Amino acid sequence: MPHYTTLLFDLDGTISESAPGILRSVRYGLDAVGIHETDEKKLRTFIGPPLNTQMKKLYGMKDDDIVTAITKFRELYEEKGALFDCSPYAGIGELLSLAKAAGYVLAVSSSKPEPFVKRIIENFGFTSYFDVICGSDPDDELSQNATMSQKARIIAKTLSLLCEKGYDAARLAKETVMIGDTGYDVDGAHDNHLPCIAVSFGYGSREELAAHGADAIADTVGELRELLGLPSK
Repeated sequence: MPHYTTLLFDLDGTISESAPGILRSVRYGLDAVGIHETDEKKLRTFIGPPLNTQMKKLYGMKDDDIVTAITKFRELYEEKGALFDCSPYAGIGELLSLAKAAGYVLAVSSSKPEPFVKRIIENFGFTSYFDVICGSDPDDELSQNATMSQKARIIAKTLSLLCEKGYDAARLAKETVMIGDTGYDVDGAHDNHLPCIAVSFGYGSREELAAHGADAIADTVGELRELLGLPSK
């Protein structure tokens, strides 16, 4: 693998095993508009992309119904605490600690609304590892401004925030890698001319990741450590 100095991490499916809280909240939101989804495979497609784009894609929902469903989703997810119905993948905390100690610059680059991202990272005790924690504007999904190109915009914003902290833009362009678990992450990285190490222990299949042109695929946290040149246990 090339030598990277900056690691951008997706959250859901990469750092956080977040399906339980998200799936519960998606069902709750869809129920509110009369869609009683029982297919878990369909529900899992909501992990990663903006909610409004998936609702439109899967069900052709009207804008008013999307707003209602997302509002109800957030009622359960944020107000009633389902966002904490998640856990870090085994070994990911140690990987972050090792990467920080090895001198990597670390950032979170997630399409999830930024306040949620920061609360989850703080709950895991990981905040100190990251120079930047970047997510989407909470109003994007409700105002229908979130699109499937959202990930590319979030990655670009993450890089910009790192530059504001004094990191060199030219070096970031050459030595940054995105780490994510879906084709959505791979595409967002490539749209920013960055490589992507995909992890298949999240919510995208190995076939999906390969089809989107992932530059490398790690099937376990241990394999990810090896790809990054971090010491094993």
